[in-house]
Amino acid sequence: MSANETAAVTASDGVAKLRMQDPEVRTFAHLLVNVSLASVVNFTVWFAVTFWVYLETGSVFAAGVISGIFLVAMVSTGVWFGSLVDHHRKKTVMQASAVVSLAFYVAALALYLATPAAAWTDPADVRLWALVLLAMAGVMAGSVRGIAMTTVVTALFDESRRDRANGLVGTTSGISHLVTSVISGLLVASSGMLGVLVVAVVVLAAAVVHLHRLQVPESLAEAAAADEPKKVDLRGTLRIVSQIPGMWALIGFTLLNNLLGGGLMALADPYGLSLMPVQAWGFAWGGISVFMILGGLVVAKRGVGRNPLRTLLVVNLIMWAATFLLPIQHSAVLLIAGFAVYLFVMPFAEASEQTVLQKVVPYERQGRVLGFAHSVEMVAAPLTAFLISPLTEFVFQPFMTDGAGAALIGGWFGTGPARGSRWCSCCSRCSDWC
Repeated sequence: MSANETAAVTASDGVAKLRMQDPEVRTFAHLLVNVSLASVVNFTVWFAVTFWVYLETGSVFAAGVISGIFLVAMVSTGVWFGSLVDHHRKKTVMQASAVVSLAFYVAALALYLATPAAAWTDPADVRLWALVLLAMAGVMAGSVRGIAMTTVVTALFDESRRDRANGLVGTTSGISHLVTSVISGLLVASSGMLGVLVVAVVVLAAAVVHLHRLQVPESLAEAAAADEPKKVDLRGTLRIVSQIPGMWALIGFTLLNNLLGGGLMALADPYGLSLMPVQAWGFAWGGISVFMILGGLVVAKRGVGRNPLRTLLVVNLIMWAATFLLPIQHSAVLLIAGFAVYLFVMPFAEASEQTVLQKVVPYERQGRVLGFAHSVEMVAAPLTAFLISPLTEFVFQPFMTDGAGAALIGGWFGTGPARGSRWCSCCSRCSDWC
């Protein structure tokens, strides 16, 4: 790979830097902007459909099912998506991903316009779940770009600069969270899903045109696994994973950590919406996401250190502590502070893991190995999401409203459905620590 054969650009202190004068950095910047536009759309649709379904139906269970659907789809498609990335040109895969997402959002918009508003208030209405599935399918198709972008970093940069490039990827993820959190709350409050889907269609169409005109270097012009048969090859992927020392341990560690993520996905939005209006919750997420941007910028400037695995462990301990403490009291301040810490250190965890994988996994197999690792790591989260939501709605909310929990600890912990959600969240954190 031509980029990897070029010596890293270093400053006087010997630290590798990324300079916009370099052709590979300019290409990376264009791709990063393009992927960020698509991410803004996907995050907006994901956030908005969760907000909207909860507000229309009032059902925590329905909101949790949406999280579960998304995570099950992530688990079942990771290896296949990774195979597409390995066996096709990066630009082609990214373009196809945007086109497919655009098609699903157009279909969702048509369904929304053709359906009476009263149908959206019934959590058992088939049309509601058809719209949810179309929207989530568009989000899922966009996840191919995330896998492709990780392999793009490997192709364009030598080992000394990859952690900083991964930090920039984390920064754009934070920007996407900031923008989409605000946009989704405002659009849902003003026009339901109509404005969300219109924005999605317009922005994705622009992203398709921009990527079509972008010229990419030779290192991205050919498929990474051009000489291999075009198949998923799960057996070969497992063999590669087994041959890399510590790979299974890294995947297993992340899988365990995602138990926490499943609980957060299922409960964060209903709890936040119980504390504030949807517009305020959207703005709160936008403000909190600034910390993810700051974390990504720190990684882009300083990297993740000489021992990325140690950084990953320390960062995850901080994330667990933050999410254990945020539900102790019924407080918007605690909720926002806990998520601020969580999001600030998240880019360190992501960049550390990606840097390790980019170093030890052969380039021609990275799409499939990354897709497989992502699928396995996400197995815990769907189980948590599906279990937490019904347990919250049918067990813990009554427990803390007029049940034994309200009488026992309600004096300091608080009572009501929202405190039931937080009690369930505390239990899930304790299980993670154990």
